[in-house]
Parts: sequence; C-alpha cells; structure tokens
Amino acid sequence: MRYEAPDGIPNLRLSGNTQTEVVRGFYEWAPFPDYPPSISLRWLRARAERSEFARLIDRAIPGDARVVEIGCGTGQMSLYLARGDRVVIGADLTRASLRLGAEAARRFGLDQVQFIETDLHNPGLRAGAFDVVYSSGVLHHTPDPSAAFARIAHLARPGGMIVLGVYNAFARIPLRARRFVARLSGCRFIPCDPVLRDRESEPARRKAWLRDQYQHPEEHRHTLAEVQGWFAENGVEYLRAYPSAMLCEESEELFAGASDNWRFEGWLAQIGWIGALGHEGGLFVTVGRRL
Repeated sequence: MRYEAPDGIPNLRLSGNTQTEVVRGFYEWAPFPDYPPSISLRWLRARAERSEFARLIDRAIPGDARVVEIGCGTGQMSLYLARGDRVVIGADLTRASLRLGAEAARRFGLDQVQFIETDLHNPGLRAGAFDVVYSSGVLHHTPDPSAAFARIAHLARPGGMIVLGVYNAFARIPLRARRFVARLSGCRFIPCDPVLRDRESEPARRKAWLRDQYQHPEEHRHTLAEVQGWFAENGVEYLRAYPSAMLCEESEELFAGASDNWRFEGWLAQIGWIGALGHEGGLFVTVGRRL
C-alpha cells in the first residue's frame, strides 16, 4: 500500500461511518486543545507538569519506549513525552489538529515524534508494536467505546501498558448540570466553569474548550467497573485507576498494581471524584497491562 503524506503527515485514514465523519468535521473547525500564540518547549513542559498525572506517566514510561497516543488532538502530550530515546506516534482523526502538532514539533526540534492521520477503528498500525498505548479523552466520543477499546488494546505488545482516560459517570455530573443551563441560554451563560474563567484572556482556547465540553455531537460516560470489564474482555490485566480508586492510597507509581481492588470501595471513590474531578469535566484514567 502507498499512502500520501501531505505536510509530512501520513494519511492512513479510511472512510469512516457517518458519526465518525461528524466528529471529524467538529474538530476540523476548532482543533482542541489549541496552542497559545507564543509557545516554547519549556513552556509546554512546565505547563504539563502542573498536572500530577503528567509527571507520573512521564516517570513511568521507560526512556527508550515506543509510545502511541491514540486521539492525540493537537499533540501536546505527544510532544511532552518525546524525550530521551522514546519514539512517539501521535495519531488522530483530524488533520487540522495534526498540523498544529507537527508544526510545534518542527519548531521545537523534536524529530522522534511522528504524527499520522488515522481512525482508531482502522489505525493502520501494526498490532503489538508499542510498549505503551495511551488514549485519553477519545473513546467516549466514539459510537461504541468498548469496540474502540478492543481495537487499540491490540496495538500494545504482550506485557505492554495501556493507559485509558474516559469521562466518569459520577464525576461528569457537575459539567452535565452546567451544560444543561448553558444550552438553555444558547451557551451565552455558563455558570461556575473554572476552565472558561482561566481562559478569559485566550479567546481561541476558550472557544475550543466550550465546543469540546458543551457542544460535542457524541458523548458517553463510564464507570470504573465498566472499563475493568473492557480490560478483562480483551486480555488486559487491570492495575490501577487515577485518581486512586482506593480511599486512602496515594498514587506513587502509575504502572504498579494497586494493593487492592474492592468493588465497593471503588464505588465510594467514584462518588468522591464528583468533587475532585467535576470542575474539569470528570475525566479519569485506568491503567492495565496486556497479557
């Protein structure tokens, strides 16, 4: 097979179904997350490291790992993880987003990052080729998230790590309440959104957040038990959640198994995530190892 690579970004995408094309068109109009007008690699890394999760995943991934980010958007996490001898593939459905990431990689001199245009249902990537498969904020925007997970799980080698971030059914409740009010006013009034408040001086990034969180055409929400079921169905050993699904545990090593997996405690922890994660949309992460 031969594939075109406009702008140095290989196009491995096959024609998708109607809903996939709707989502693709949504992000072509407003890539998310956008880059501020003036940006440096130092700024990008410093901004990412304000997140404990970003520091944990960077520390957990070996310096010579092969990493694929499925649904990389504009590639900020791919660029952040591109250090040492890591090889990072940033894959996304939307070329407008990929162009922003590729341009930033050229500006920063990061030649170990390759961005590709593809659909996660037909990723055009070799099964078992990656030490780490990372996908966050993507599967819950697909028509069938469990089927989408089955496709990306096989990209990890046996023993490889899978890091998955999706909206939590409990922690998403505050944003759903804000979205209900916002839609009544045609998105002219959105109460109590700290991200929009922080981006008052950055109109493009503010608009990108507003569209992604309040106007997206496809959204699903999931419990920890549901995602654990996806893992079991696809030969993936569940290790832990982030934030921790244990009430008194601090997450020190992202790729280490949690000391316990008591289902009742997990439900209580998720109720607690309403306060811990609800202000930014309710995204939680699960980590597993492919068997």
